[in-house]
Amino acid sequence: MKHPVYLVFKALATIFLLPSMEVEGAENLPKGPAIVVGNHSQAYGPVAAEIYFPGRHYTWCISEMMEKDKVADYAYKDFWSKKPVIVRPFFKLLSHIIPVFAQILFTNAATIPVYRDKRVMRTFQISCDKLKEPSKVIIFPEDYTEYNNIVHNFQRGFVHLAKYYYRQTDDALPFVPMYVCPKLKKLVFGKPIYYSPKGKSDEEAERICTYLQDSISELAYSLPRHHVVPYPNVSRKHYPLNIKEK
Repeated sequence: MKHPVYLVFKALATIFLLPSMEVEGAENLPKGPAIVVGNHSQAYGPVAAEIYFPGRHYTWCISEMMEKDKVADYAYKDFWSKKPVIVRPFFKLLSHIIPVFAQILFTNAATIPVYRDKRVMRTFQISCDKLKEPSKVIIFPEDYTEYNNIVHNFQRGFVHLAKYYYRQTDDALPFVPMYVCPKLKKLVFGKPIYYSPKGKSDEEAERICTYLQDSISELAYSLPRHHVVPYPNVSRKHYPLNIKEK
């Protein structure tokens, strides 16, 4: 039974934040387990995944958002520290109001806690268990270094989940690119790339991340002209257009 606070927030998100979302390219999602990798698009990516992703799925969520004593610092730094200076005090205050709600929301949603300490292998094992159901595991791995006008560079560590999964199952996981486009109300999936157990770990991570970054970008470029909602929570006047850079 889901917590009433989670149900209220989900209903509000469906009405006001993302009232509709058209899924395109669903045929590119394998029937079995897969890792789906998308652009974060600020809060829109995780919300779109929770509400509109087709089929059984779980989304990686940083563990700090599930631990009440860590939410405030993490939320301000990751969500609002790039806001205009004049409004930052408001968001600083907001970051200290949300912890109790954040813990409820992120522990009731279909999430997997991502630990960045000695518990990291717990993240991998939970993910493998979910993949074996089978389910899709959704990851938004962008950092603050810009790759192009569509996505920021991907952190590489998530690719090692495929190696961990292969050791347990002898199956090579597919990675599916996903473009979250709030402006056009679309969730678009591209063709997958498969993990190769013969490759070196670092080279595989580079190969797969480069493919995913480029594929998500191409999905964005293929759509009608629109403003891209970037990973950093910046002013809307700084949102780039989906025009391919020369």
